[in-house]
Amino acid sequence: MRVRIAVAQSPVTCDPLVNGVAVRELMVAARETGARLVHFPEGAISGYPSGTEAKQALAGWSIDWAAVQNQLELTAKAAADLGLWAVVGSSHRLTPPNRPHNSLYVISDGGQLVGRYDKRRCSHTEITDWYSPGFAPLTFDVDGFRFGSALCIEVNFPELFIEYRELGVDCVLLSSFSDDPVFGVLARGHAAAHTYWVSVSVPAQCSAAMPSGVTGPHGSWLGRCPADGTAALACVDLDRSDPSLDTALNKARPWRESARVGRIYEARRVADPRSTDRTRF
Repeated sequence: MRVRIAVAQSPVTCDPLVNGVAVRELMVAARETGARLVHFPEGAISGYPSGTEAKQALAGWSIDWAAVQNQLELTAKAAADLGLWAVVGSSHRLTPPNRPHNSLYVISDGGQLVGRYDKRRCSHTEITDWYSPGFAPLTFDVDGFRFGSALCIEVNFPELFIEYRELGVDCVLLSSFSDDPVFGVLARGHAAAHTYWVSVSVPAQCSAAMPSGVTGPHGSWLGRCPADGTAALACVDLDRSDPSLDTALNKARPWRESARVGRIYEARRVADPRSTDRTRF
């Protein structure tokens, strides 16, 4: 009925070593709170070509793949040592000359890579210059809760969040490298419309406009990190027995599923000329 997750607000630089150290420090802090899963931003290990650092290097942005591999392996080892699931953003190397994926790695509490989500709706710049797109959703289960995965501007594509509802997720993990506060508004809307939790993880340097946080199935924030540019965690219990979520989880969700099937409306269809004629008052 309940699982505790931590959403991270880690600093994301162009240096995988710096990023990896920050990720693992927050993993330790998350485990100390009793979290079973910790969720990190887009590009949390490899870095992401956005912001001041990347703009200076855009003409020849490159990734130290050996360093990324090393930091991912150390992060997986930390997950096993801590008994903690970790969902970590990073670029994923493909065979040259193919561009990498922009991905989320799902690492189990045993330190195993159990899945990878590759961003499907890449931005214009990403698809033109930086990344190869993915084409499949990703779900995975932790302690009886099903999680889905999404990245950044995908928050603007309702069909992806509808798909995750149809796949039976309890929570969508949205990782971003954005300081657009509208992303938070959209995340709350998806949570409320589909009656599931949405965790939004952004880098520390983006937090002034939109700090990391978790919104509940009722569309309200349950916990958020400080909006002050610091590394932080927000820890939230996904609790199916929470009285404040009763309407969303136990009334709205099943009723809406019935409404989508449509039989409750078809059974009440009327044969009335005043209904079929829509050209008069």
